Amino acid sequence: MVQGNWTSVTVFFFLGFSHYPRIEVSIFVLCLLMYLVTLLGNTILISITILDSHLHTPMYFFLSNLSFLDIWYTSSALTPMLANFVSGKNTISFSGCASQMYFSLAMGSTECVLLSMMAYDRYVAICNPLRYPIIMNKRVCVQIAGSSWVTGCLTALVETGPVIHLSLCGNSIINHFTCEILALIKMACGDTSMVQLIMLVLSILFLPVPMLLICVSYASILSNILKISSVDGRSKAFSTCAAHLTVVVLFYGTALSMYLKPSSVNSQEIDKFMALIYAGLTPMLNPIIYSLRNKEVKMAVKKILMRNPFSAILTSVLK
Repeated sequence: MVQGNWTSVTVFFFLGFSHYPRIEVSIFVLCLLMYLVTLLGNTILISITILDSHLHTPMYFFLSNLSFLDIWYTSSALTPMLANFVSGKNTISFSGCASQMYFSLAMGSTECVLLSMMAYDRYVAICNPLRYPIIMNKRVCVQIAGSSWVTGCLTALVETGPVIHLSLCGNSIINHFTCEILALIKMACGDTSMVQLIMLVLSILFLPVPMLLICVSYASILSNILKISSVDGRSKAFSTCAAHLTVVVLFYGTALSMYLKPSSVNSQEIDKFMALIYAGLTPMLNPIIYSLRNKEVKMAVKKILMRNPFSAILTSVLK
């Protein structure tokens, strides 16, 4: 086979879900709906956390960061796929593929860090409520969010750099619907052990390690919740943390199954559907889970709706 590096390829071709012609249109419609709901839901959540002063707290500051991140994350993964399906081209340029891979990795890595920081925020709020305003002050929150973004972006650069210098076996067909790093590594010729080692180390640092920290945080939270004598108090504490745990299970569960499965397991078709879950479904569910399970968010929406002439109709829908 003729070998060449990434820079010798001008266009990549996606196979996408062409192996499933009977459900390809259904997958497109599903992805379009997930993307639109993601944009609408996360935009609304960001807006109400800015407009309602009662939501100017660390929890909602991190939540708005998560919503902003999810908009970019889903856009980087699903927008090119949706555009290609409509145009019928299923192609992407070299620079577009490299950019898509970088942004997807950056947003995914940032979310891993941010979710663990949100677990720490809930730990301080429930286990040390008297010192919570001091520990989680505005400066600390900005530093935590900023470090999450910087860490995610730098990590993506470390992962993307070696991949774009791999030699390709005269093949520009990507067996995926996006420029997913694992699919691109499988296209490479020669020794990819160094790239795979980097991927393994970073996957461990950004998946099981944050997951372990989250489990430790919630073990302490659960222990403190069980000490609350009031039934209403326990119910409120459980409700506060349930949304975050739901997001964590969905996001980390699919990502762990993708990036830390044995190399002998070749399940490219399964990987595509798993990618739809963590790149499309989870970002869509984030605002739904947080808004439906959170009375403060629903109250903030109702207050904003009261300012427009259709408030009566819209408020009745939220009840």
